[in-house]
Amino acid sequence: MTHRLTAFFFVLAVVSLSACSHRADDQASSPPFVEDHGVLRVPDGSPLRKALIMAPVEMRSAPHALVFPATVESDPARTANVVVPLTGRITELKVGLGDHVVRNQLLAVIESGDMAQAYADVAKAADALALAKKGLERARGVQQAGGNAVKDLEGAQSNYNQALAESDRAQTRLQSINAGGQTGPARSIRITAPVSGYVTVLSAAPGTYANDTTTPLMIIADLDSVWITANVPESDVGGIAKGQAVDATLSAYPDQVFRGQVAFVSQVLQSDTRRDMVRAVFANTDGRLKPNMFAKASIAVPQPAQVFVPESALLMNNDNTTVFVEVAPWVFERRTVILSYDESAGARVVKGLKAGDRVVVKGGVLLND
Repeated sequence: MTHRLTAFFFVLAVVSLSACSHRADDQASSPPFVEDHGVLRVPDGSPLRKALIMAPVEMRSAPHALVFPATVESDPARTANVVVPLTGRITELKVGLGDHVVRNQLLAVIESGDMAQAYADVAKAADALALAKKGLERARGVQQAGGNAVKDLEGAQSNYNQALAESDRAQTRLQSINAGGQTGPARSIRITAPVSGYVTVLSAAPGTYANDTTTPLMIIADLDSVWITANVPESDVGGIAKGQAVDATLSAYPDQVFRGQVAFVSQVLQSDTRRDMVRAVFANTDGRLKPNMFAKASIAVPQPAQVFVPESALLMNNDNTTVFVEVAPWVFERRTVILSYDESAGARVVKGLKAGDRVVVKGGVLLND
């Protein structure tokens, strides 16, 4: 009886081991997915069904930020060239390069013979006007008494009118030279600041002569607001317009982003570089943006609605970028895609996908073997 029980248990153990071996062989022979002419099918019971996550692609009209080399410039509307109205010798210079000045502040004093002549012209014109006025009054009195012809009165009136016009001309010229109305020696011209700002260029020194009334003695720039001018290639200028936002970064402040707005897009390209000048206005009340600093200007250019996919959906296959598209439930097709600009949120696809496609966004590397 004992021998029979031992034989029974031995046979049962052999059968059990055989069954376990068959189940292991079945599991080992069942692949996670089946490839059929480029189409991948994930069968029921495959562990990939828990590892793969699919999602539909997104259609977005997201702008793209283009970055261009740029330079900080002073705003021409806030920049004044200080010139002398008459030639002469600079006797006093009240400011230095880099100084901050306010409107109507005295900048320099120039001794000029032409200024003395302007004062003399005013004096002569005033004297001639007074004489002509007396002549006119005398002619009127004689004419009323019946002792003067009408033509004599008309001649006196003409002389008075000419003297009055000459007096006005001399006074106007003197006022244009001495715009601030300062008092001083007849030979002195007091040069004052036309605007508030910083002296950015200085080409004068005490004792030297100012012989050219078209060459600035100095340049004053109000830097509370500056321009950052970007050099935009001809191929990109079509997407930029007045009013677009601009973000600028500078080497001097690598951790800070300055924000401005496009104020001007040049209508003429530079002939040597084939680039357009795009100027954006930036507030600069703290004076950190200095003219001639180099910058990088980032401009958000509008783009048409395009397909976006997560970066996790992209897989490299040889030299191509691909994604797995679900063409039927748990049936996938590898598809090559062409990407546009690099984006911070997802990849912009210009060819290979369309609205409504579902792609593998997680676990696709398991199908990529």
